[in-house]
Amino acid sequence: MNAIYKSAAITVTALALVFLVACNGDDSGSIKHAAHNEGDGHSHEEEGTSETTNRVSIPSSVRSNLGISFITVERRRIEQTLRVPGRFEYLPTARREYRTAVPGRVELLVEQFDQVDVGDILYRIDSPAWRQMQQQLVDADSQIQRLVTRLEALGPLLKAHEQHEESLRKSASVWNDRVEQLRIVRQAGGGRIDELTQAKAALASDQAEIASVQEKKAELHANRNQTKADLQAAKTRVNFLLDSASSIVSLDRERLTTLVETEHGPEPKWAVINAIEVRATEAGVVEGFGLTNGSWADEKTPVMTVVQPERLRFRALGLQSDLGVLKEGLLARIVPPIPTTVGRAIPLQDTMEGSLMLGLAGDPNDRTLELFVVPDELRAWARPGVSAQLEIVTDATVSPELSIPLAAVQRDGLTPVIFIRDSDNPNEAIRMEADLGQDDGRWVALLSGVRDGDEVVLDGAFQLMLAMSGSMQKGGHFHSDGTFHEGED
Repeated sequence: MNAIYKSAAITVTALALVFLVACNGDDSGSIKHAAHNEGDGHSHEEEGTSETTNRVSIPSSVRSNLGISFITVERRRIEQTLRVPGRFEYLPTARREYRTAVPGRVELLVEQFDQVDVGDILYRIDSPAWRQMQQQLVDADSQIQRLVTRLEALGPLLKAHEQHEESLRKSASVWNDRVEQLRIVRQAGGGRIDELTQAKAALASDQAEIASVQEKKAELHANRNQTKADLQAAKTRVNFLLDSASSIVSLDRERLTTLVETEHGPEPKWAVINAIEVRATEAGVVEGFGLTNGSWADEKTPVMTVVQPERLRFRALGLQSDLGVLKEGLLARIVPPIPTTVGRAIPLQDTMEGSLMLGLAGDPNDRTLELFVVPDELRAWARPGVSAQLEIVTDATVSPELSIPLAAVQRDGLTPVIFIRDSDNPNEAIRMEADLGQDDGRWVALLSGVRDGDEVVLDGAFQLMLAMSGSMQKGGHFHSDGTFHEGED
């Protein structure tokens, strides 16, 4: 109880210090009740007649001293709104992890929380395995050159064999005609037997030579086909090696095979890469590292993680008993959490909207169901891990009601009180008894007394209520000795 009395005393003392300025003739720093006083003047010993009013002056200095803030009346479907707690988290596709494709020594080139764009160098790897791949590419390229040279040599050789075969066939044709002539002469009883024998021997020799040439030509054809097959296999191997190299150094095959000038003459790009440079494939922010700068990393070691802060979703837990009203695509609003202290860092109306998505499975122990919303537009306060509340409109066909936050309603005894900012005079607030309707623990409907566009006092309403409370004297001012007097001085 002592703590309660002490808190009340501090509040009244603060109000007294604010009202004290009014006695010094400075209205800019005071809170006073607007009153219509009769007579030309009065003293502290003899107070004039005053008429109390429901208006209170709140100039800018008072609003600053008491931390007064306003919130605009808005239309809400309070009875049709379901509220559940939750938090922000990254979308599964918002985080990209960079790992080492080959073992080596890693040199980090960015710092944590650095903003990176597509193509920025993140780190370098000095890898012996990369040099081995370069050697394999050199060997494969050399093999292709050898096979190409061999294939080029087989062409003229085959052509020479074909010409040789053609000449042998012509010679054999001549000897065949000679044998036929000698055979006819021999049948007629003329000619010599040795001439016919020599002609047959020459014909047989040409035919044997033709067979040998054909055999050699068949071997050359087979050799050429084998060389073509080996050349195709070598080219395919080079392509596979280039694809592997492309995934390691993050350069496409065309760029890897582009010739660059060196002191030894033109060479392909892959031959002059000494260290692997890993570049960002997407813009984002460096979230953290998996190793220290200069350390040795094995294959597939995580090096760093880059996230896209704007790719967020809200995850909440709903009750399985609400499955009768929860449906895919319902309008949902993400609202800041209810603050516990005066002076809100996040305005209550700084909300985000999106469509509701239901989780695939529920929790049988807690009897809950995961709910997800991807905001249509992010607010500045949205961060992974930040807790908030999800408001789901279960029936959008019901007309919304004028509503204000429950925090704007004060209790003067048993009477609910709100303060409406005068639309004609922003430096005045009007006290009125609140005609309250349904509430959902955060917002409450106002059945009368307000209209669209009106502003009500949110922070500082309690101090204003104390100043105009029915349990306190009205239409007066405080003095430095702590005494209160009716009327204005």
